[in-house]
Amino acid sequence: MSGRSASRERVTKETSIRISLDVDGSGKSEVSTGLPFFDHMLAQLGRHGGFDLAIVATGDLEVDAHHTVEDVAIALGECLEEALGDKAGVRRFASVSVPLDEALVDVALDLSGRPFLVYDVDPGTDAIGTPPFDPHMAEHFWRSFATAAAITLHVRLISGRNPHHIVEASFKAVARALRDAVRVEVVGGEVPSTKGQL
Repeated sequence: MSGRSASRERVTKETSIRISLDVDGSGKSEVSTGLPFFDHMLAQLGRHGGFDLAIVATGDLEVDAHHTVEDVAIALGECLEEALGDKAGVRRFASVSVPLDEALVDVALDLSGRPFLVYDVDPGTDAIGTPPFDPHMAEHFWRSFATAAAITLHVRLISGRNPHHIVEASFKAVARALRDAVRVEVVGGEVPSTKGQL
């Protein structure tokens, strides 16, 4: 793993999570959460973010997916925050529009150190995949991730009808925006903030 990497183990009465993240990777992902559609979304995050990502999660899926999705998001966000360190020289801000067939999602983010989520996405009510994944869990994922990573994240649905396409476009869009925002523009540069820290 590179210098900008981190790993986390998070164990609760509801879940057991192991994650490793290399921000300067090649987009390789190995993901197993017991939720195939969620695995697919996390793999999109690694692939389109250019991150090497390994996630193994077991959770109380007999109850529902909530705890697994939330705890993966928290651990992944913590990994990102740790891997970026003081963020010296990074681009910091990024935005992108990503289409997937009829779906179009806009994302803007700031590696601000201030957790905030604006999520203007209605993916409909149809569950996705087998076992079923509630598309509204995506909002909970991004809220938990943004909070743990201490980033400001705006996700907006411009158009779309298919829940799978909408959720997947959002993961790809966040991934591409992160890829841009974490890019080091000036090696040995200053933290991109007038406060001197993010």
